[in-house]
Amino acid sequence: MNKRTWTALVVIGLVGQFAWTIENMYFNVFLYNAIAPDPRAIAWMVALSAVAATATTLLMGALSDRLGKRKVFISLGYILWGMSVMAFALLARPERLEGFRAAYARGILTGPVLVVVLDCVMTFFGSTANDAAFNAYVTDVTTRENRGRAESVLAILPLISMLVIFGFFDGWTQRGDWFAFFLFFGVLMSVTGLVSLCLVKDSEGLKPRRDSYGRNLLYGFTPQVVKGLPELYLSLLAFTLFSIGVQVFFPYLIVYFQHYLHMDNYALVLGVVLLFASAVSVLMGRYLDRYGKLTFVLPAAGVMVLGLLGLYFVRSTAGVMVAGAVMMSGYMLVTAALSALIRDYTPKDKAGHFQGVRMVFAVALPMIVGPFIGSAVIQSGGAVYEDLGVVKNVPTPAIFLAAAVCVALVVLPVRGLSKRRQGK
Repeated sequence: MNKRTWTALVVIGLVGQFAWTIENMYFNVFLYNAIAPDPRAIAWMVALSAVAATATTLLMGALSDRLGKRKVFISLGYILWGMSVMAFALLARPERLEGFRAAYARGILTGPVLVVVLDCVMTFFGSTANDAAFNAYVTDVTTRENRGRAESVLAILPLISMLVIFGFFDGWTQRGDWFAFFLFFGVLMSVTGLVSLCLVKDSEGLKPRRDSYGRNLLYGFTPQVVKGLPELYLSLLAFTLFSIGVQVFFPYLIVYFQHYLHMDNYALVLGVVLLFASAVSVLMGRYLDRYGKLTFVLPAAGVMVLGLLGLYFVRSTAGVMVAGAVMMSGYMLVTAALSALIRDYTPKDKAGHFQGVRMVFAVALPMIVGPFIGSAVIQSGGAVYEDLGVVKNVPTPAIFLAAAVCVALVVLPVRGLSKRRQGK
């Protein structure tokens, strides 16, 4: 790939990950700390956002295939995505937050409902720009020979995003300056949409389609297509099980650090973990293409499970750093390997449509199932604290044990993939 393409992948991908970090981690903290300290509210927000993301990606991915365009969806989508984040800044004005908290104490759910609705609006624009169009663009401009390396770079962008936000902007959220936090990133995302007009160039092989748009929406869910692409759907199933495990603990991670471990320096801990895992991902990316993506999945999943078990037992800052680094290294390699496999098995002429199918397996099902498993584990853990007369549930280490069980189940579809490969 040329420098322009690499620049587009890194710049657009990284800013998109800033937005997803805010949604997947900081919206949860915002809702829990500033409005409604209830893990069930987080679970509902994550689940409904996943449904919105999946429906959007199906509709817009198929539409980008039909029009033979990715650039317009990426650029306009990022501009509107940023504006939707700016809307959160208006919601986060101190006087409004005080009113939402007072209403919640009386059993009125205005604040949580508004957060969930705005989250779904943001998800619509974000999934149009990133999940549907940008992911299809990545498939368009990569090949089987360079996909492992490209995925290893893309896989570290969420970690770099978290590292930047934790290192430079987490203080804003700890001070409760949510208005400035949301406003800054909203402007950054809209500017990136304008920059993408110069960076993104639609693939020459991408042409408008004249087949039925409605039929394309359902194409990837028909029995004959599933039967005809077994490797793709086994890879997607593996990603589902892996992602369910991630969503069991990930939405509650910062809340766990703050209120169970009472860790004030969690930003530093996460920074060390993310830097180590990013280095591992970049170093191992070239070997994904050389030795085969499938070869890496189970060893990487085993490393992640080992790290999750470590997080279940450790309590010290040093222990969390070590266990977290092991867990995130495995996480990054599983993500890169499975993502590259899915792209390898995706039909080239329907790359946009299959982003929607991927979203069902990689986002909707995990983000619906995982957070509710995590919420149930938290509710049964019995750890609470009282703040201003309100009893709040606290995440316990059991979320890591539940996550490890889910990730371990990846062995089932991966063994199916290995058997099919050996039989050919």
